[in-house]
Amino acid sequence: MLLPTTSTPKAQSRDLLDVLIRAALIAVLAMFCFRIFAPFLDLMVWSVILAVTLYPLQMKLQRSFAHKDGVIASLIILVAFGVILAPTWLLGVAVADSIEHAMSVAKSGTFHIPPPADSIAHWPIVGQRVYDFWMQASTDLTGLVQRFAPQLKTAGLALLGTLTGLGAALLVFFVSLIIAGILMAHGDKGHRSTVLIASRISGPENGVQIAELCTATIRAVAQGVVGIAFIQMVLIGVGFIVMGVPGAGLLALAVLLIGIMQLPATLITVPVIIFVIMTQGVSTATIVFSVYEFVAGLADNVLKPLLLGRGVAVPMPVVLIGAIGGMVTGGVIGLFIGPVMLAVGYQLFWRWVKDQPQPERAREEQQA
Repeated sequence: MLLPTTSTPKAQSRDLLDVLIRAALIAVLAMFCFRIFAPFLDLMVWSVILAVTLYPLQMKLQRSFAHKDGVIASLIILVAFGVILAPTWLLGVAVADSIEHAMSVAKSGTFHIPPPADSIAHWPIVGQRVYDFWMQASTDLTGLVQRFAPQLKTAGLALLGTLTGLGAALLVFFVSLIIAGILMAHGDKGHRSTVLIASRISGPENGVQIAELCTATIRAVAQGVVGIAFIQMVLIGVGFIVMGVPGAGLLALAVLLIGIMQLPATLITVPVIIFVIMTQGVSTATIVFSVYEFVAGLADNVLKPLLLGRGVAVPMPVVLIGAIGGMVTGGVIGLFIGPVMLAVGYQLFWRWVKDQPQPERAREEQQA
């Protein structure tokens, strides 16, 4: 009879060394793969987000165009290009015309700021300062510009850097759209691969649910972001049209674009409020308009808790906290990644909590 042989300490040490060497080699390989893929990380994340968001539209079109996934995806991407490029082009042309007009007026010397009303000096706390500043702008605009020349230069450089960053972000977005179309054309294979990866990470019993949770969270956040931006565009645009603001339609489109980019709408509303007060004076109409536009510019703070968590199998505060925290730490991409990570972590945590070990007696009763 052969007795089982026990491994010697030397053999155990050799096995442990083999495991450590393999783990180190795998870690080095993973590090090099990440460094190679890192320049394309944001691009691929955006592509996946866009593909997941637009894929329900492709599934609806598959009923009319069976077995033509590539054609459907190409059609969706072309329409998306048109929807984004048209308002962006109109907005860019309007901004360029406005800058050209402002430069011609400045060179001709015909620009004049009307003097402030005497009632402004009686505003509480800031009235006299606003009156003095406004009066100097109406009587000695050149001296006022020279006085704030360093601040204006810094603000101009910051604005130029922002515009450059927006141009680069728009280019990345367009490339992401193209890659998203490729992913949508192979949507079924991508879904199966996602389920396999989720099952490998979280277990076969959780794979399908985790994949569906990630998909639903991305779509809920994307629809919430676009929906909130559209609602703000309508609210703010109606006020611009009623007040007769020049270029009200283009300004409303600008509100939609910056809302999608998760920038505050007050970047548009506050300058327009100042322009209306300076050109039309202080009256009941301008005060009501200013209050309405300022509140409408902050409406996203109320709408986000209502729209971001719809259709997701986790509590709304989890999605909201993930969206806000992700946006603070990771920018616009973090707005999508944050809720996904927090929702998955929430689900896995409560699955672990509910999977309590059964007492021995209850286990015997179940077996009996």
